[in-house]
Amino acid sequence: MSQQREPGELSSNKSDSISEESKEQQLRDRKSSRDDGKVLLKEEDCFEKTGFAFPAWKKWTIITVIFVIQCSMNFNASVYSNAVSGLTEQFHISKQAARVGQCVFLVSYAFGCELWAPWSEEFGRWPIMQLSLALVNIWQIPCALAPNYGTIVVCRTLGGLSSAGGSVTLGMVADMWNADEQQYAVAYIVLSSVGGSVLGPVVGGFVEHSLSWRWVFWLQLIFGGATQLIHFFFVPETRTTIMVDREAKRKRKAGIANIWGPNEIKDERISTKEILTIWYRPFEMFVREPIVLCLSLLSGFSDALIFTFLEAYTPVFKQWNFSVPALGMAFIPLLIGYFIAYFSFFPGIHSQRAKRRADPDSLQPEARLWWLLFTAPFLTIGLFGFAWTSLGPSHGIPWIAPLIFSALVGIANYAIYMATIDYMIASYGPYSASATGGNGMSRDFLAGIAAMYATPFYEVIPGKYTLEWPTTILAFIAIFVTIPIYIFYWKGPTIRAKSKFAQVLAADGKAAGGAGRSFSAQGGQRGMSVRRMSMPMGQLEKGSGRSNRKETA
Repeated sequence: MSQQREPGELSSNKSDSISEESKEQQLRDRKSSRDDGKVLLKEEDCFEKTGFAFPAWKKWTIITVIFVIQCSMNFNASVYSNAVSGLTEQFHISKQAARVGQCVFLVSYAFGCELWAPWSEEFGRWPIMQLSLALVNIWQIPCALAPNYGTIVVCRTLGGLSSAGGSVTLGMVADMWNADEQQYAVAYIVLSSVGGSVLGPVVGGFVEHSLSWRWVFWLQLIFGGATQLIHFFFVPETRTTIMVDREAKRKRKAGIANIWGPNEIKDERISTKEILTIWYRPFEMFVREPIVLCLSLLSGFSDALIFTFLEAYTPVFKQWNFSVPALGMAFIPLLIGYFIAYFSFFPGIHSQRAKRRADPDSLQPEARLWWLLFTAPFLTIGLFGFAWTSLGPSHGIPWIAPLIFSALVGIANYAIYMATIDYMIASYGPYSASATGGNGMSRDFLAGIAAMYATPFYEVIPGKYTLEWPTTILAFIAIFVTIPIYIFYWKGPTIRAKSKFAQVLAADGKAAGGAGRSFSAQGGQRGMSVRRMSMPMGQLEKGSGRSNRKETA
């Protein structure tokens, strides 16, 4: 007996079939404006074949694998500190010299992320990520087998340069979600970035206590190898232009002649000028854009604190006779802080999405800084608290007290990274990949520098409060670097109006006549509409007549 179909289902299938046939007929009838007669297949011609059309379960499976990749890369950066003592004994070098391996990895990682960016745009996310993971894993082998310390320094530098990092992972978010819909995914990726840095010392403490220093590198290889295999089998290509190219080839094979993808009709895949522009723009925006500069420095300072803690925890918690594994476990409150901050963003994201769906013009980009106004002060509070609970058991202070304040630092660190990335995505439209690139570069670069100054910083201050004053100094610095958050929240539209990049976006908005015109962004973003935003909550009321903006990741 044949299976009964619902009338709606039959109608839908028939409609889909007619729609597909109609599309193919339109492609056959489309005339080319090119001399060679080639017809360009556009994204809207095959939207269902792009990452935006993936079902939710597939998107979140992909993004979860990316979560693991980010954890792996940041784990590589932080777990190295647990090899310092072993390297000192093995190669007869000072601990300060042994920390160079951590410094060069982070600094080269800062630049490596940017170096990989144009290649993932042109040749696809999947092959570039596979190549990056393979190279990172390869450089772990000579580190683990190193006959001298120079080998470790060289291979750590190459490992950092080989790490694609956020330039590819945030691009993949942009391949699958609109800017208005991607905040949950961005928050998830940010959690993996900060969380991976904490996994290093937690796991590394047990490795340092029980195994040779070489196992620090073998463990990175095991983690990285497993990650690469997971990526190989579970993550498809997401870059829109690559997927359109593939669909064009499929249509030609199916008999729809002369249909070509966007990369196929280029005279050259990517020019030297394009590569240099993509490499240069993050540095240009970092220097010339006050929003990018100030918020990147804030984000970098916040991340540098984690790598300062990697060194500061030892003298602080030895007052309570913490063992090496216990020192690693002391980083768990930071991780708890990250999770608290991650979930604390959900109500705001939900509220903002609902407002944008009701009225796309209802919010300014500055709305994405609102929650940071309340969480950023935890950075200063946490540092002051950590500083003066470091007095130790001689003053009757329990060991859990500095850990509680470190959790507050974790809340602020996550919130700063998430909110600044989110704000730059909303503010800079197609240039947001460069803006967020400057943010990530600042975080890794300043963290690398912190690896070198952290221990001397906690040793050189004379007097009774050798451990307390360094963290107190950091707390005072935190006050000054968080001030721009409040300035940008209230004055952001005025500052953006003077920006070279904002002027380009405003001109595009005028050209579109305020309509929802589409564009393809650097990160592979599907057409985001040009829209007029207005300020949120309290003083940020709608109707302030702000300039048009595009949004993308």
